[in-house]
Amino acid sequence: MAKAVRVHQTGGPEVLTYEDIEVAAPGKGEVHIRQRASGLNYIDTYFRTGLYKAPTLPFIAGNEASGDVLDVGPGVTGFHPGDRVAYTFGLGGYASERIIPAERLVKLPDMITYEQAAVLMLKGLTVHYLLHRTFKVEPGHNVLIHAAAGGVGLLACQWAKALGANVIGTVGSKEKADLAARNGCDHVILYNDEDFVAEVKKITRGDLCNVVYDGVGKATFPGSLDCLKPLGMFVSFGSSSGVVPPFSIGELQRRGSLFATRPTLYDYIAKRRDLLAAADTMFAAVISGSLQVPIHHAYALKDAAKAHRDLESRATTGASILKP
Repeated sequence: MAKAVRVHQTGGPEVLTYEDIEVAAPGKGEVHIRQRASGLNYIDTYFRTGLYKAPTLPFIAGNEASGDVLDVGPGVTGFHPGDRVAYTFGLGGYASERIIPAERLVKLPDMITYEQAAVLMLKGLTVHYLLHRTFKVEPGHNVLIHAAAGGVGLLACQWAKALGANVIGTVGSKEKADLAARNGCDHVILYNDEDFVAEVKKITRGDLCNVVYDGVGKATFPGSLDCLKPLGMFVSFGSSSGVVPPFSIGELQRRGSLFATRPTLYDYIAKRRDLLAAADTMFAAVISGSLQVPIHHAYALKDAAKAHRDLESRATTGASILKP
């Protein structure tokens, strides 16, 4: 029997139940994998609480993992038993085994570990599309990254710095500020102690930012808009403090013809060629050493409830993984 963490009813971390599951044989175009590590992400809490509606109840939590191919279904030619693979794909990541469409898998280079891959497939690919496609960061850009010491934040700071940007980050503590600074953040703002809008104006000498990457949501809005120069872009990609409230589109005009978007990773990797191209770029950045994968916490799969409590209480920094 395989093991999984399931949600039978939405609620707090206590609804995450560790139990046995049956894993069927792979069907046409599918692959059966044994998972070595699963990523822990804030989006997992949205599905657990019901903020994001799961297709069915019960469901297995989690959106990314890595492991080995055990078997392939009819019509699968690109993968074979023993291949090291990883994915981000819907729900089902918190498990020791699962079935997944072959087209959503990528093969792991030898120099990428299972643990790194379990972090990179959602967080890393998210940073890739944010910095390379949603808004293309270029040398000299002023970039503001909220929650700069989180799993996405640390990767985003590193990659933005590697692209030549002036990186400004917000964090909640001195310890997190030090961590962000060690990961490419040029200027760190303690948002509990400082007015981040005023600090951004001071840091940029009134020039403001080309882009704001905001995974926090309600607590940082509308301040994020006030940090943008005319024609700047507000990228809202998460809502760890609650969703951004409805606002008049005229606010964008009033602040200087701003752009605003609420993107999601899966639209950027819906086509397999885009998934593979993004993964290749991301893995190359890690292998070259320009992108370090900050895995600071590892939990046993059976302790997923504790992992969620730590994540929601902001007790974690960097990335966290679950090990079956």
